[in-house]
Amino acid sequence: MRNKTPVITAHNCITRMKSRVKNLPLTSLLALAFLTFLTGCLATPVGQSGGIGSVTVTNSNPDAIIAAARNVFPNYGYTLHTTHYPTSVSFDQSDNKTARILWGSYGNPQTLRVKMQITPISGGNNYRLSPKVYTVSDAGEAGFESKRPLVSLWNSQFAPLFQQVATQASGAGAF
Repeated sequence: MRNKTPVITAHNCITRMKSRVKNLPLTSLLALAFLTFLTGCLATPVGQSGGIGSVTVTNSNPDAIIAAARNVFPNYGYTLHTTHYPTSVSFDQSDNKTARILWGSYGNPQTLRVKMQITPISGGNNYRLSPKVYTVSDAGEAGFESKRPLVSLWNSQFAPLFQQVATQASGAGAF
C-alpha cells in the first residue's frame, strides 16, 4: 500500500481562500448588526428602559404604587417581606416549587423573593417599576438567611403582575 499525501497546489490554496472570504461579508454584517443593537440599548432613555419585566406607572405616587402592589401580589401567593419607602417593596413566595427543585435540597425549602424597585422618571409623576428576583434559603432566620440574585430572565415572569400594579396605581396623581 502506498500512502497518498495530499498535494498542495496553488489551485487548492486559492479554492480554500475563496471559501473563507465568502463568509467574511456575513461575519462583518453580523458584527455591525450586533454593534447597532448594543448602541441602541445604551442610548435608550430611562423612561423607556428599566430592563426585562419593567413597566411604567403614569401620573402616580409611591403610596399608590405600594398600595396596589399589596393588593396584587397576595393574589398570586406572595406575602409582604419588607418596604423601603419610597424606593422599593419586597414580596416572598414561601417554599416555591421551582426554586426548591433548582436550588434547594432535602429539608431546605427555598423562598422566591421579588423586589419591586420604584424609580421616579423625570418630567412628571411617572415611575418605573423594575423587578429584581432572588432565591432565599432559610428565609426569616436571622443570621442564617442566604439570598442569591437570579439571572434577569427571571424578571420577565413578573411583568404581568407589575402591569396589574401599574394599572391600579396609574392616575393617582402626585402626593
